[in-house]
Amino acid sequence: MSSRIVIADDHPLFRTALGHAVAAAWPNAEKVEASSAAEARSAVEQGADCLLLDLHMEDSHGLSALMDFRQDFPAVPVVIVSASEETRVYTAAAQLGASAFIPKSASLDDMREALVAVRDGDSWFPDSEEEADEDLARIATLTPAQRRILGHMRAGLLNKQIAYELDISEATVKAHITAIFRKLNVISRTQAAMLSAKLDVDQPAASAGPG
Repeated sequence: MSSRIVIADDHPLFRTALGHAVAAAWPNAEKVEASSAAEARSAVEQGADCLLLDLHMEDSHGLSALMDFRQDFPAVPVVIVSASEETRVYTAAAQLGASAFIPKSASLDDMREALVAVRDGDSWFPDSEEEADEDLARIATLTPAQRRILGHMRAGLLNKQIAYELDISEATVKAHITAIFRKLNVISRTQAAMLSAKLDVDQPAASAGPG
């Protein structure tokens, strides 16, 4: 049975480049392309041996999408592909469960090397001496619902507005916020929002093309 690889990137040309790297690592693989996190989720739900995930798409910005996929599809290796090449970003990706991090500036040979490592059950990341972040470890304990509420809190929504957006009661929102504060070891919405900013991935100014 051939492998099924999902390539999620909102730039068609880069999906093609990733497709060549996938073909080098999995010669007989079925390649499924997606231009959004929602399309990628739909594809992975139908079965996948690996997900290549861009961090910047219309419906996903930063590392939250990685956390969602790792939570919902723990058996599927996730390879992050991004134009963001800060050390903290690929260190965070590794800490949050990615199997590899491929910078978009990587050569085709490096892409192939990374994918072969993942195919063989290994991991592949650029060299880094940065240590694991305890705050990220705390964020990783949040449930998907709590992360959504945290995102709304960060956007400045009031409890009643969050309840409306998520179609839940205000009491449920308050209960989630209490749990969020406990898990993150914070005492205010401002502190919680500051921690959640660690999931952001800034787009390099020189990268106006593929995200």
